[in-house]
Amino acid sequence: MCNMAILPSSSLLSLSQRKLIYPSSIFACSTQIRFQLGFQIMTSTSKCEPKSVASSTVYEVPGLDSHEMDSIAEKTFARYSSKTELKRNGKGISIVWYRNDLRVLDNEALFKAWVSSEAILPVYCIDPRLFETTYYFGLPKTGALRAQFIIECLADLKKNLMKKGLDLLIQHGKPEDILPSLAKAFGAHTVYAHKETCSEELQVERLVVRGLRRVVLSPAQGNSTNSSSTNNPKLELIWGSTMYHLDDLPFSVSSLPDVYTQFRKSVEAKCTIRGCIRHPKSLGPPPNIDDWGSIPSIEQLGLHLEKATKGMLFLGGETAALSRVTEYFWKKDLLKTYKETRNGMLGPDYSTKFSPWFASGSLSPRLIYEEVKRYEKERQANDSTYWVLFELIWRDYFRFLSIKYGNSLFHLGGPRKVEQGWSQEQKLFESWRNGCTGYPLIDANMKELSTTGFMSNRGRQIVCSFLVRDMGIDWRMGAEWFETCLLDYDPCSNYGNWTYGAGTNI
Repeated sequence: MCNMAILPSSSLLSLSQRKLIYPSSIFACSTQIRFQLGFQIMTSTSKCEPKSVASSTVYEVPGLDSHEMDSIAEKTFARYSSKTELKRNGKGISIVWYRNDLRVLDNEALFKAWVSSEAILPVYCIDPRLFETTYYFGLPKTGALRAQFIIECLADLKKNLMKKGLDLLIQHGKPEDILPSLAKAFGAHTVYAHKETCSEELQVERLVVRGLRRVVLSPAQGNSTNSSSTNNPKLELIWGSTMYHLDDLPFSVSSLPDVYTQFRKSVEAKCTIRGCIRHPKSLGPPPNIDDWGSIPSIEQLGLHLEKATKGMLFLGGETAALSRVTEYFWKKDLLKTYKETRNGMLGPDYSTKFSPWFASGSLSPRLIYEEVKRYEKERQANDSTYWVLFELIWRDYFRFLSIKYGNSLFHLGGPRKVEQGWSQEQKLFESWRNGCTGYPLIDANMKELSTTGFMSNRGRQIVCSFLVRDMGIDWRMGAEWFETCLLDYDPCSNYGNWTYGAGTNI
């Protein structure tokens, strides 16, 4: 990271005034990518008129055709299926409530639902709250780029579930209304889901529990393996979003180290990463349903998507995620140089690009761990193979921190309760958001974000530092704009990184 002078937070200079004192060293560290990906660069702070600097290029991620991706997915599913016959020991129907776990492989909620029932009903609720506005500054909570990515994830999940003898029920509405209604209609004894950690998601979980308590099942509808004094459907939440399991940590979450290195060394020395869940070849049958609903279009969600003419185009879904793993690790053999290239900013192959699929849950971090270990066994182990896991431990750490510090991650002062006089000057913020600061590296990164929904890790560090430390703008404005745009948005990593960038984290 480049060293940048920090302006006094009370200094509310105009952008033109600031331009005179911004240190030029910010651009010295990455001069080769000032015109990154051919994004239009602004040279004037008074006008934001585009200036073409390169021909249009779109990089598809993964860069494989549909037939090759289907073949890769089929082989990966076979490799991660159980080699022994698995038996079900439950009765009745269970529901799988899909949230941010839009996959079949290594999905413990799906597996437990299969074991505990005779039939599974997978459900995804298109919650209108996901398309409202952000908490502080009223920006779109889910922009068109991420919405389209999720649509693609749902279509692929439905396809892969059907290959396993199931289907995906698409419902429009709030989970706390839909899930109790379905549990009552089908006599479902349990709703299985992966647990979340942040307040909005936790509130939905509480509302679902409250709704299920109002549903009374007949004795014949209960699960014989789960006796209880009451006969209401239960919500069973399962931890499944991290590489290291929450229950395996060598300390309580309340005692989580406030320094990443201490956390990493402790878990690496004392914890074992659990193996991926191996599913049976068939997960059917599903309940008898006449209308499974349809995957919505972007227009049906009230959004409009401009077709990208440059930058990276990510394809959503588990099939694409598994194909990217094969492409990056095995076909292009890029894992062996990951540590040397990971801080690049140009093109699809300087880093793994797994993060959008992690955020949607289309890809399991434990599967990546197993693939890294397979690569180390079959090809080579070096600093780069380790460094992929190192970065996944960072992702785990932010999720665990979100439990320890709760809503303070979203507060202006952060977990440290820092008192800082940040500005909320709208024009300055908009110049940053729209890529019109007049600084090529900042503007190129911000245009990449709004055009593709992605930005390199190094780019994120630079634009965060520029907004917070040079412009003196409230870091939450930047965090909420990232929330709108990023394909790989999740509250733990996004706000965790922004609090670190703003100096408000522990």
